Amino acid sequence: MRRVLIPDAIHPDGIALLRDHGGFDVLTQEALADPAARTAALAGAEAMIVRGMPVNQALLDNAPLLRFVCRHGVGYDTVDVPALLAHGGTLAITPEANALSVAEHALMLMLTLARRLVDYNAGLRRGEWRVQSDSPTFDLAGRTVLLIGFGRIGTRVAKLCAAFGLRVLVHDPAIPANTIRGLGFVPAPDRAAAMAEADIVSLHLPSNKHTRGLVDAGFLAAMKPGSVLINTARGTLVDEAALEAALRSGHIAAAGIDVIHTEPMTTPIPLLSLPNVVATPHVAASTAQSLRRMSLSAATNVIDYFNGCLDPDSVILE
Repeated sequence: MRRVLIPDAIHPDGIALLRDHGGFDVLTQEALADPAARTAALAGAEAMIVRGMPVNQALLDNAPLLRFVCRHGVGYDTVDVPALLAHGGTLAITPEANALSVAEHALMLMLTLARRLVDYNAGLRRGEWRVQSDSPTFDLAGRTVLLIGFGRIGTRVAKLCAAFGLRVLVHDPAIPANTIRGLGFVPAPDRAAAMAEADIVSLHLPSNKHTRGLVDAGFLAAMKPGSVLINTARGTLVDEAALEAALRSGHIAAAGIDVIHTEPMTTPIPLLSLPNVVATPHVAASTAQSLRRMSLSAATNVIDYFNGCLDPDSVILE
Protein backbone atom coordinates (compact mmCIF):
# COMPACT_ATOMS: atom_id res chain seq x y z
CA MET A 1 0.00 0.00 0.00
CA ARG A 2 1.37 3.37 -1.00
CA ARG A 3 0.74 6.02 1.63
CA VAL A 4 -0.84 9.26 0.36
CA LEU A 5 -1.23 12.23 2.71
CA ILE A 6 -3.96 14.83 2.15
CA PRO A 7 -3.41 17.30 5.02
CA ASP A 8 -5.77 19.99 3.68
CA ALA A 9 -9.50 19.78 3.07
CA ILE A 10 -10.41 18.74 -0.49
CA HIS A 11 -13.63 17.60 -2.15
CA PRO A 12 -14.51 14.07 -0.97
CA ASP A 13 -14.86 12.73 -4.52
CA GLY A 14 -11.09 12.92 -5.02
CA ILE A 15 -10.47 11.03 -1.78
CA ALA A 16 -13.03 8.42 -2.80
CA LEU A 17 -11.37 8.00 -6.21
CA LEU A 18 -8.05 7.14 -4.54
CA ARG A 19 -9.60 4.77 -2.03
CA ASP A 20 -11.78 3.04 -4.62
CA HIS A 21 -8.82 2.58 -6.93
CA GLY A 22 -7.07 0.44 -4.34
CA GLY A 23 -3.42 0.20 -3.45
CA PHE A 24 -3.36 3.46 -1.51
CA ASP A 25 -3.34 4.11 2.22
CA VAL A 26 -5.02 7.54 2.20
CA LEU A 27 -4.64 9.69 5.32
CA THR A 28 -6.78 12.84 5.30
CA GLN A 29 -7.02 16.05 7.30
CA GLU A 30 -8.76 14.42 10.25
CA ALA A 31 -6.03 11.81 10.73
CA LEU A 32 -3.28 14.41 10.31
CA ALA A 33 -4.62 17.20 12.51
CA ASP A 34 -2.32 16.34 15.40
CA PRO A 35 1.27 17.49 14.67
CA ALA A 36 2.76 14.34 16.15
CA ALA A 37 0.50 12.13 14.03
CA ARG A 38 1.39 14.14 10.94
CA THR A 39 5.12 13.77 11.58
CA ALA A 40 4.72 10.02 12.07
CA ALA A 41 2.67 9.73 8.88
CA LEU A 42 5.23 11.71 6.87
CA ALA A 43 7.88 9.11 7.63
CA GLY A 44 6.09 6.59 5.41
CA ALA A 45 4.45 8.93 2.90
CA GLU A 46 5.18 8.41 -0.80
CA ALA A 47 2.79 11.07 -2.12
CA MET A 48 0.94 14.17 -0.94
CA ILE A 49 -1.91 16.32 -2.21
CA VAL A 50 -1.56 19.83 -0.75
CA ARG A 51 -3.49 23.08 -0.86
CA GLY A 52 -2.16 25.52 1.73
CA MET A 53 0.43 23.38 3.48
CA PRO A 54 3.99 24.45 2.61
CA VAL A 55 6.28 21.80 1.18
CA ASN A 56 9.70 22.92 2.36
CA GLN A 57 12.99 21.44 3.44
CA ALA A 58 11.76 20.87 6.99
CA LEU A 59 8.86 18.75 5.71
CA LEU A 60 11.08 16.87 3.26
CA ASP A 61 13.54 16.04 6.04
CA ASN A 62 10.69 14.19 7.76
CA ALA A 63 9.52 12.44 4.58
CA PRO A 64 12.37 10.26 3.27
CA LEU A 65 10.08 8.23 0.97
CA LEU A 66 8.18 11.18 -0.52
CA ARG A 67 8.42 11.13 -4.30
CA PHE A 68 5.30 12.88 -5.57
CA VAL A 69 3.53 16.10 -4.56
CA CYS A 70 0.42 17.39 -6.29
CA ARG A 71 -0.74 20.95 -5.74
CA HIS A 72 -4.52 21.19 -5.60
CA GLY A 73 -4.62 24.13 -8.04
CA VAL A 74 -2.13 25.76 -10.39
CA GLY A 75 -0.05 28.00 -8.13
CA TYR A 76 2.93 26.35 -6.47
CA ASP A 77 4.64 29.19 -4.62
CA THR A 78 4.13 27.29 -1.33
CA VAL A 79 6.36 24.50 -2.65
CA ASP A 80 10.15 24.73 -2.51
CA VAL A 81 10.56 23.27 -5.98
CA PRO A 82 14.39 23.04 -6.00
CA ALA A 83 14.33 21.28 -2.63
CA LEU A 84 11.67 18.83 -3.78
CA LEU A 85 13.56 18.06 -7.00
CA ALA A 86 16.80 17.58 -5.07
CA HIS A 87 14.87 15.20 -2.80
CA GLY A 88 14.06 13.12 -5.88
CA GLY A 89 10.46 14.23 -5.97
CA THR A 90 8.08 15.28 -8.74
CA LEU A 91 5.67 18.21 -8.52
CA ALA A 92 2.40 18.33 -10.43
CA ILE A 93 -0.55 20.71 -10.55
CA THR A 94 -4.18 20.44 -11.67
CA PRO A 95 -3.80 22.65 -14.75
CA GLU A 96 -7.22 22.71 -16.39
CA ALA A 97 -9.50 22.19 -13.42
CA ASN A 98 -9.89 25.78 -12.20
CA ALA A 99 -9.13 27.85 -15.32
CA LEU A 100 -12.73 28.64 -16.21
CA SER A 101 -13.63 29.60 -12.64
CA VAL A 102 -10.69 32.00 -12.27
CA ALA A 103 -11.40 33.53 -15.67
CA GLU A 104 -15.01 34.23 -14.71
CA HIS A 105 -13.84 35.78 -11.44
CA ALA A 106 -11.45 38.11 -13.27
CA LEU A 107 -14.28 39.31 -15.50
CA MET A 108 -16.52 39.71 -12.44
CA LEU A 109 -13.93 42.01 -10.85
CA MET A 110 -13.76 44.06 -14.05
CA LEU A 111 -17.54 44.44 -14.13
CA THR A 112 -17.75 45.19 -10.41
CA LEU A 113 -15.27 48.04 -10.72
CA ALA A 114 -16.67 49.35 -14.00
CA ARG A 115 -20.20 49.56 -12.57
CA ARG A 116 -19.26 50.54 -9.00
CA LEU A 117 -21.31 47.62 -7.75
CA VAL A 118 -20.00 47.71 -4.18
CA ASP A 119 -20.65 51.46 -3.80
CA TYR A 120 -24.15 51.30 -5.25
CA ASN A 121 -25.08 48.27 -3.19
CA ALA A 122 -23.91 49.96 0.03
CA GLY A 123 -25.68 53.23 -0.88
CA LEU A 124 -28.97 51.54 -1.64
CA ARG A 125 -28.86 49.75 1.70
CA ARG A 126 -28.47 53.17 3.30
CA GLY A 127 -31.64 54.31 1.54
CA GLU A 128 -29.98 56.20 -1.32
CA TRP A 129 -31.67 56.20 -4.71
CA ARG A 130 -29.55 57.97 -7.30
CA VAL A 131 -30.88 59.55 -10.47
CA GLN A 132 -27.83 60.95 -12.19
CA SER A 133 -27.14 63.10 -15.21
CA ASP A 134 -23.51 62.03 -15.07
CA SER A 135 -21.99 58.77 -13.87
CA PRO A 136 -18.59 57.47 -12.74
CA THR A 137 -19.41 54.04 -14.19
CA PHE A 138 -18.42 52.86 -17.66
CA ASP A 139 -19.18 50.16 -20.20
CA LEU A 140 -16.58 47.50 -20.81
CA ALA A 141 -17.50 47.48 -24.49
CA GLY A 142 -15.18 49.68 -26.48
CA ARG A 143 -12.46 49.68 -23.81
CA THR A 144 -9.02 48.09 -24.10
CA VAL A 145 -7.78 45.35 -21.80
CA LEU A 146 -4.19 44.13 -21.60
CA LEU A 147 -3.72 40.55 -20.47
CA ILE A 148 -0.25 39.81 -19.11
CA GLY A 149 0.05 36.06 -19.44
CA PHE A 150 -1.78 33.95 -22.00
CA GLY A 151 -1.89 30.48 -20.52
CA ARG A 152 -4.88 28.37 -19.59
CA ILE A 153 -6.57 31.17 -17.64
CA GLY A 154 -5.45 34.11 -19.73
CA THR A 155 -6.81 32.59 -22.91
CA ARG A 156 -10.21 32.10 -21.31
CA VAL A 157 -10.23 35.65 -19.95
CA ALA A 158 -9.47 36.88 -23.47
CA LYS A 159 -12.54 35.11 -24.87
CA LEU A 160 -14.80 36.46 -22.12
CA CYS A 161 -13.49 39.99 -22.59
CA ALA A 162 -14.00 39.80 -26.33
CA ALA A 163 -17.58 38.64 -25.77
CA PHE A 164 -18.16 41.83 -23.77
CA GLY A 165 -16.82 43.98 -26.59
CA LEU A 166 -13.39 44.74 -25.18
CA ARG A 167 -10.38 45.12 -27.42
CA VAL A 168 -7.93 42.52 -26.12
CA LEU A 169 -4.17 43.06 -26.09
CA VAL A 170 -1.96 40.14 -25.07
CA HIS A 171 1.58 40.30 -23.70
CA ASP A 172 3.25 36.92 -23.32
CA PRO A 173 6.75 36.43 -24.77
CA ALA A 174 6.26 32.66 -24.68
CA ILE A 175 3.38 32.76 -27.16
CA PRO A 176 4.04 33.47 -30.87
CA ALA A 177 2.40 36.64 -32.14
CA ASN A 178 0.77 34.68 -34.97
CA THR A 179 -0.94 32.42 -32.42
CA ILE A 180 -2.37 35.40 -30.54
CA ARG A 181 -3.42 37.08 -33.76
CA GLY A 182 -4.94 33.87 -35.10
CA LEU A 183 -7.18 33.64 -32.04
CA GLY A 184 -8.53 37.11 -32.78
CA PHE A 185 -6.52 39.13 -30.28
CA VAL A 186 -3.79 41.77 -30.57
CA PRO A 187 -0.18 40.80 -29.78
CA ALA A 188 1.53 43.35 -27.53
CA PRO A 189 5.26 42.57 -27.48
CA ASP A 190 6.04 46.05 -26.13
CA ARG A 191 4.51 45.78 -22.68
CA ALA A 192 5.10 49.40 -21.67
CA ALA A 193 3.46 50.71 -24.85
CA ALA A 194 0.48 48.42 -24.30
CA MET A 195 0.09 49.51 -20.67
CA ALA A 196 0.01 53.12 -21.77
CA GLU A 197 -3.13 52.49 -23.84
CA ALA A 198 -4.93 49.83 -21.79
CA ASP A 199 -7.92 50.81 -19.67
CA ILE A 200 -7.61 47.54 -17.74
CA VAL A 201 -4.50 45.47 -17.01
CA SER A 202 -5.15 41.90 -15.86
CA LEU A 203 -2.43 39.60 -14.51
CA HIS A 204 -2.34 35.90 -15.40
CA LEU A 205 1.15 34.78 -14.44
CA PRO A 206 2.66 32.23 -12.06
CA SER A 207 4.70 33.49 -9.14
CA ASN A 208 8.35 32.62 -9.65
CA LYS A 209 11.79 34.22 -9.57
CA HIS A 210 11.06 35.99 -12.87
CA THR A 211 7.68 37.48 -11.91
CA ARG A 212 7.73 38.22 -8.17
CA GLY A 213 7.46 41.95 -7.60
CA LEU A 214 6.73 42.59 -11.28
CA VAL A 215 4.09 45.19 -10.47
CA ASP A 216 6.26 47.80 -8.80
CA ALA A 217 6.22 51.60 -8.83
CA GLY A 218 7.72 51.70 -12.33
CA PHE A 219 5.17 49.24 -13.70
CA LEU A 220 2.28 51.21 -12.21
CA ALA A 221 3.66 54.53 -13.48
CA ALA A 222 3.69 53.07 -17.00
CA MET A 223 -0.03 52.26 -16.82
CA LYS A 224 -2.52 54.61 -18.42
CA PRO A 225 -3.74 57.28 -15.96
CA GLY A 226 -7.13 56.28 -14.61
CA SER A 227 -6.75 52.63 -15.57
CA VAL A 228 -7.69 49.56 -13.52
CA LEU A 229 -5.53 46.68 -12.28
CA ILE A 230 -6.92 43.14 -11.87
CA ASN A 231 -4.99 40.40 -10.07
CA THR A 232 -6.42 36.90 -9.78
CA ALA A 233 -2.97 35.30 -10.11
CA ARG A 234 -0.67 35.64 -7.09
CA GLY A 235 -0.22 38.42 -4.54
CA THR A 236 3.55 38.16 -4.70
CA LEU A 237 3.46 39.60 -8.22
CA VAL A 238 2.57 42.99 -6.73
CA ASP A 239 4.40 45.48 -4.52
CA GLU A 240 1.42 46.31 -2.32
CA ALA A 241 2.88 49.56 -0.99
CA ALA A 242 3.47 50.80 -4.54
CA LEU A 243 -0.06 49.84 -5.56
CA GLU A 244 -1.51 51.60 -2.52
CA ALA A 245 0.42 54.76 -3.40
CA ALA A 246 -0.75 54.65 -7.02
CA LEU A 247 -4.36 54.19 -5.93
CA ARG A 248 -4.19 56.99 -3.36
CA SER A 249 -2.69 59.36 -5.93
CA GLY A 250 -5.43 58.58 -8.43
CA HIS A 251 -3.01 57.47 -11.13
CA ILE A 252 -4.63 54.04 -10.88
CA ALA A 253 -8.40 54.44 -10.64
CA ALA A 254 -9.16 51.10 -9.01
CA ALA A 255 -7.93 47.59 -8.34
CA GLY A 256 -9.69 44.26 -8.15
CA ILE A 257 -7.70 41.61 -6.30
CA ASP A 258 -8.31 38.03 -5.26
CA VAL A 259 -4.83 37.53 -3.82
CA ILE A 260 -2.48 39.33 -1.44
CA HIS A 261 1.22 39.13 -0.75
CA THR A 262 1.02 37.16 2.50
CA GLU A 263 -1.65 34.48 2.77
CA PRO A 264 -3.58 33.64 4.78
CA MET A 265 -4.18 37.21 5.94
CA THR A 266 -4.01 37.54 9.72
CA THR A 267 -4.59 41.30 9.96
CA PRO A 268 -6.19 43.58 7.34
CA ILE A 269 -3.68 45.05 4.91
CA PRO A 270 -3.68 48.82 4.14
CA LEU A 271 -5.05 48.25 0.63
CA LEU A 272 -8.34 47.12 2.13
CA SER A 273 -8.93 50.57 3.64
CA LEU A 274 -9.15 52.13 0.17
CA PRO A 275 -12.60 52.69 -1.32
CA ASN A 276 -11.34 52.04 -4.84
CA VAL A 277 -10.26 48.47 -4.08
CA VAL A 278 -12.50 45.42 -4.40
CA ALA A 279 -10.96 42.33 -2.83
CA THR A 280 -11.87 38.69 -2.33
CA PRO A 281 -9.97 36.13 -0.18
CA HIS A 282 -8.34 33.95 -2.86
CA VAL A 283 -11.62 32.31 -3.84
CA ALA A 284 -11.56 32.77 -7.62
CA ALA A 285 -10.87 29.07 -8.13
CA SER A 286 -13.17 27.89 -5.37
CA THR A 287 -16.52 27.39 -7.03
CA ALA A 288 -18.29 24.16 -6.10
CA GLN A 289 -17.58 22.71 -9.53
CA SER A 290 -13.94 23.79 -9.58
CA LEU A 291 -13.20 22.34 -6.14
CA ARG A 292 -14.53 18.99 -7.28
CA ARG A 293 -12.59 19.14 -10.55
CA MET A 294 -9.34 19.99 -8.75
CA SER A 295 -9.84 17.19 -6.24
CA LEU A 296 -10.47 14.61 -8.96
CA SER A 297 -7.58 15.91 -11.05
CA ALA A 298 -5.17 15.72 -8.09
CA ALA A 299 -6.27 12.17 -7.29
CA THR A 300 -5.89 11.18 -10.95
CA ASN A 301 -2.37 12.63 -10.97
CA VAL A 302 -1.41 10.46 -7.99
CA ILE A 303 -2.77 7.34 -9.68
CA ASP A 304 -1.13 8.18 -13.00
CA TYR A 305 2.23 8.93 -11.37
CA PHE A 306 2.46 5.49 -9.79
CA ASN A 307 1.19 3.89 -13.01
CA GLY A 308 3.93 5.67 -14.98
CA CYS A 309 1.54 7.65 -17.17
CA LEU A 310 1.42 11.12 -15.56
CA ASP A 311 0.42 13.85 -18.03
CA PRO A 312 3.58 15.87 -18.75
CA ASP A 313 1.48 19.04 -18.98
CA SER A 314 0.78 18.82 -15.27
CA VAL A 315 4.44 18.50 -14.22
CA ILE A 316 6.44 21.48 -12.93
CA LEU A 317 10.14 21.36 -13.79
CA GLU A 318 11.25 24.79 -12.53
